[in-house]
Amino acid sequence: MKTFNLSILLSLAVAVYCVPISQVTEQDESFAESYLKKFFNLTEESGPVVRRGISSVTKKLSEMQRFFGLQITGTLDADTLAMMKKPRCGVPDGKIARFSTFGGNLKWEKNSLTYRIVNYTPDMSATEVDNSIEKALQVWAKVTPLRFTRIYSGTADIMISFGRRAHGDYYPFDGPDGTLAHAFAPASGIGGDAHFDDDESFTFRSNSGYVLFMVAAHEFGHSLGLSHSDDPGALMYPVYSYRNPETFTLPRDDINGIQSLYGPNPDINPHEPKPTAPTTPDACDSTMVLDAVTTLRGEMIFFKDSFMWRSYPQSNTPQQTLITNFWPSAPVNIDAAYESRQSDNIFLFKGRKVWAFTGYRAVPGYPKKLNTFGLPRSVRKVDAALYDVESRKTLFFVGNYYYSYDEARRTMDRGFPKRVDETFSGLTSKVTAAFQYRGFTYIYSGPYMFEYNLRTGRLFRVLRNSYYLRCTNF
Repeated sequence: MKTFNLSILLSLAVAVYCVPISQVTEQDESFAESYLKKFFNLTEESGPVVRRGISSVTKKLSEMQRFFGLQITGTLDADTLAMMKKPRCGVPDGKIARFSTFGGNLKWEKNSLTYRIVNYTPDMSATEVDNSIEKALQVWAKVTPLRFTRIYSGTADIMISFGRRAHGDYYPFDGPDGTLAHAFAPASGIGGDAHFDDDESFTFRSNSGYVLFMVAAHEFGHSLGLSHSDDPGALMYPVYSYRNPETFTLPRDDINGIQSLYGPNPDINPHEPKPTAPTTPDACDSTMVLDAVTTLRGEMIFFKDSFMWRSYPQSNTPQQTLITNFWPSAPVNIDAAYESRQSDNIFLFKGRKVWAFTGYRAVPGYPKKLNTFGLPRSVRKVDAALYDVESRKTLFFVGNYYYSYDEARRTMDRGFPKRVDETFSGLTSKVTAAFQYRGFTYIYSGPYMFEYNLRTGRLFRVLRNSYYLRCTNF
């Protein structure tokens, strides 16, 4: 019979989108203290730290803010509380690092592992569950020497089961949402096992509910010896992220973590080109070139690769998330984006297609072709776009030229395209992103941002593209 190891219980939770509250209450302070005790080992301290006037709560708040990439204030601000209130993983986040491991000898000392699916969820067919579990294990097998064999009876290295509430391991699930699953690090007995909360709605490929493949792939990372990463793009980040299983590629941070335990896959020819492992863009990278920038109902949104940062007035720190967490049907690696105040839609451009969303919802009938906006068929992509509030016109930047689109009439204005440098003085290189904010027009070119008055054409400042995308590495 498998033995129980309390220290290695792990759980995975769904990310929700929270707008920071404006005032911290006594109830919030009590909640925050409980959170820090559970996840950051807050204890009642005395001695040198207290004598220096640095409270244990301040210290742990700073530690938590550093882990999640928040502004490090040491105080319970709105951004920090919003992060605390996201349903999340139950394992402490004490390590400040990208990938992390459990340390010690918590790894398998063999490369051939067995797994057994003990029971099934009624949400999916048995074939879909089998496929999801096998595919999730192969995520790790592709980059390591580990090989997985399924067995149908007896005790496997990784026992996989679905259960509700109290399910036999002294750590009951909490009903719908919240904790989705938990797993145990490599060890004898219960080590390696993964349990899934059957009160959740698991799915095979749909973005409504929780994709079992994504949840299982995360949990199996724990089963193999990985703890959590503070990289928001990593599979081992503490919160659930929706990603398309058909296009999912294990991020570089996770590859580095699992290979630190087991090494690379010896079956891969080192001379063959390797698929590119995605990395998470860093707001503090002064050389980063953004894909697009736009507003959305008072927020500013910055796009790069598969990610976006959301910055709203109540927030001190832009929140980084996967684009598909916000819009599951949206493209990634987009070319341009803009918000139409006329239609209350946000448009995302990639190649010859455009997608439209109202808030979180996809607009029916999209994606459509670029010539929907009256652009010539010769235009293969849009480099940038912005909506001008005063004229109610949208400018599309294509190479060294730009077009003007009348949002009300839904027609392209006559006399266009015009050369970019005719209107935007000092701008001689390709436009990479554009948006308007507080009466100013911002044109991005590579790692720089040019601040204009669109009516007069006057250039006020040239700034780094991270000017509004605040860096949090203090």
